[in-house]
Amino acid sequence: MTLKKEPLSQFINLYGYDCQAIKNIVSGNKYTAVILTNGHIGVCANFGNDVTAVIPDLKIASPDLSQISHRIIYTAYLNACHNYHGFESKEDDIWDILDFSKEKNIVMVGLFKPIVKKFEKAKIPLTIFDMIKTDHRLTDMEDQKNTLQQADVVILTSTSVFSDTFLDIVNATPEGCRIYMLGPSSIMLPEMLQYKNIKMIFGATFEKNDSRVLDVIENNGGTKQFLKFGGKNCLSPEMIRS
Repeated sequence: MTLKKEPLSQFINLYGYDCQAIKNIVSGNKYTAVILTNGHIGVCANFGNDVTAVIPDLKIASPDLSQISHRIIYTAYLNACHNYHGFESKEDDIWDILDFSKEKNIVMVGLFKPIVKKFEKAKIPLTIFDMIKTDHRLTDMEDQKNTLQQADVVILTSTSVFSDTFLDIVNATPEGCRIYMLGPSSIMLPEMLQYKNIKMIFGATFEKNDSRVLDVIENNGGTKQFLKFGGKNCLSPEMIRS
């Protein structure tokens, strides 16, 4: 069954939000982190949004998914609750798991510079879109829908979920396209694989109660600074069935 409802609305109905399970919420310029009373940590990018102002509200009440700052905290909460899944995970980079050398019409939505460098080194063509960042390698956002309609493979930033652009992007892709979600904001729930063309999800998990991750985020650090304390994990339908 292919899910049609936007993910966060889907998940709040399925899994809810238990503020009593939250030990702390911290936020900096780049990321927000939620740590649960069991020590599990989840993170989500901020996209320049001020999340700090709404933290007190989300410690005592459920999120209002019409507000982007609430969506960010809820995404981090879901990651803390569910990224520590019982499925077999691989601590590998997307480039180590997938072979892009014979693929055509590869599209990246969300600029992942380390991955782009690997494509460039391998001389594999890649069309890149990003609604926030600036880079000479980016294609004009006006061309995104038409390009997605021709895509064979899409590497999609998981920030598309909280920014509420996810459904527009996946629904623009043709049947048979393979979408791989990427980034520490990834929600590694099996239901994410029930959306159109989603084949694998690459996310991150952290050791319980790792204060180093929270310190980096609270002091305005980004992915490079805190991801070294975590593991890169992936989720696919095969792992769920095993």
